[in-house]
Amino acid sequence: MAAKRLQRLDISDELKERLARQGLTTCADVLAKSPLELMKLSGRSGLTVHDLVHRCCLSQAVKPVTALHLLKSRERGGTFFATSLPDLDKVLHGGIPTATMTEIAGPAGCGKTQFSMTLSVLATLPVEDGGLGGGVVYIDTEGAFSAKRLLEIAQTRLPQQFQDDSSLKELASQVHIVSVQSCKNLMNRLQSIEEDLIQKKIKLMVLDSVASLVRKEYSNVQGGMMRRTDFLASEAALLKYIAETFSIPVIVTNQITTRYGQRAPVSSPHTPDDGDGSVEVDGEGSYLTAALGNTWSHSVNTRLILQYLAGDRRQILVAKSPVAPFTCFDFIITKKGVEQDVQGQGHYKGTDPGKQAIQGRAGLSVGSTQW
Repeated sequence: MAAKRLQRLDISDELKERLARQGLTTCADVLAKSPLELMKLSGRSGLTVHDLVHRCCLSQAVKPVTALHLLKSRERGGTFFATSLPDLDKVLHGGIPTATMTEIAGPAGCGKTQFSMTLSVLATLPVEDGGLGGGVVYIDTEGAFSAKRLLEIAQTRLPQQFQDDSSLKELASQVHIVSVQSCKNLMNRLQSIEEDLIQKKIKLMVLDSVASLVRKEYSNVQGGMMRRTDFLASEAALLKYIAETFSIPVIVTNQITTRYGQRAPVSSPHTPDDGDGSVEVDGEGSYLTAALGNTWSHSVNTRLILQYLAGDRRQILVAKSPVAPFTCFDFIITKKGVEQDVQGQGHYKGTDPGKQAIQGRAGLSVGSTQW
């Protein structure tokens, strides 16, 4: 990633400080300058500048690894983050894969933030207890995060680990909330976050949500779709770089949108079809699917879709995974956060993850509790 901080390069502190005074703090800043400009700004010889540029280029080069290295890494453990939903962890071969980007998509109120906060609690647990043994960076773009709800999940789900105020305060101190209100603010934060990840021993990053800012800023403006695509490509590259460099899971939540003019493949074994494996969610041939389009869909490594079933029932679909089949599980949201409903599990006929139909809320029963 060209936004890598110069502080992490093996160059003299004096040179780092001089470059910083000139506004050059990342590899991108250095690589954007000509050798003559760098000589003038740094006060160094052409040989020193050549070495600086060479080091910046090397730091961005993709370093290949062997299949044996990947195998040994998996044998050592730590390649998956258990969600505590037994059947989901089983089909994912251990849980959400680290060093990759996982998307949780679904309609409003279906449990994306609840799932994210549940994972945040679990990530702070010691490794021997199924956690990641570190902190969490939670980037909130919608103001949906609730510290009170986070502590409620911890207390009710894990009463032994969080039975007193001191343990709850320790949990709260490990979850770092970053509120952003614009795409520019978000990109700047991602480009400068490496130091925080190291200092705060971050083991999980959550972005809730990836869609809200781009949909607000790039809708109904001239050239908005192209600018949105460019921004999402840069954002995805940054998020995947962070995941791979620090070997942590990056979780992003996504909203839904409506597609028209196509029949949507059946997305659940509980959804009645018309005999040919497809179902119309809307009478006009439209259906709900994950937002941001196919380009973004191809950027995520794993896609989990949350959707509504009849009444208050909800379901998780494994819509995209390099290791898991198309599988679905019923789940419920309680004071403990997201829990698996053991009554519902099955396989479904999958499709392109970018076109997977999602069931929205048909209605809400009287007296139901929404978390």
